[in-house]
Amino acid sequence: MKPQRRRGHRENIWLALEIGNSRLHWALFTGETLTDTWDTDHLPEFLTQKLAKCQTLADLPPQIFPPSRRREVAEKHSPHPPIFLASVVPQQTALWQTHPHVHVITLEQIPLLNMYPTLGIDRALALWGAGKTWGFPILVIDAGTALTFTGADANESLVGGAILPGLGLQFSTLGQNTGQLPQLETEIISLPPRFAMNTKQAIQSGIIYTFLAGIKDFITSWWRLFPDSKIMIKGGDRISILHYLQNQFPEIAAHLIVEPNLIFWGMREITRDF
Repeated sequence: MKPQRRRGHRENIWLALEIGNSRLHWALFTGETLTDTWDTDHLPEFLTQKLAKCQTLADLPPQIFPPSRRREVAEKHSPHPPIFLASVVPQQTALWQTHPHVHVITLEQIPLLNMYPTLGIDRALALWGAGKTWGFPILVIDAGTALTFTGADANESLVGGAILPGLGLQFSTLGQNTGQLPQLETEIISLPPRFAMNTKQAIQSGIIYTFLAGIKDFITSWWRLFPDSKIMIKGGDRISILHYLQNQFPEIAAHLIVEPNLIFWGMREITRDF
């Protein structure tokens, strides 16, 4: 299901930038239409001064705006579009604030009710974007560096949520902080035997089955509160998790809506007044 373009929004080009814990997540909009997305590495400090001097999209360094993305836009020689930024990494935010075209989105700009001051801007935007696009009540699962659950009721009010280490972080932390256990890569694999007979599969079993059980518990608890609520899943591990849920809990997997761009839909909502 794709969000529908709405009337009344500007028709010019603008960029959305989500600064996550691991990567920069980009979106190119024309009005309310999302035309492209891509990811890049975090910004190194030596690019700060260059960014501040950028006057058009063509001026942006290729580490940020790859040639394959800039071709259609840059050929128009249009003025530099605004960049709307949401960040959970303060050091990266500080680098981007020197850019003359950047608008930093803050928690105070999101109309979600009952928010607490330390709620992550990424969680709030994803929840707002999901709710305004697919309807409230809504639960958003973000399967990124951290696994988060964030929900809102029919009154567009935050119900709350939870945060725990993501799938990759659990694998890497176990390998880094034990003397004899190997560090395993996160990848889509067949579900391991629950009671494994070797160390690698024992690690996979312990992490994956416990991880899935936790997701199932939060979803079923949410449905007891809001039986008609939609549930969205985003984040870098969303495909792996959906694959595991389809095997382990197919009745739950069938109801999940996979949408990696929820934060961008939230940013689209917030930028309407600019």
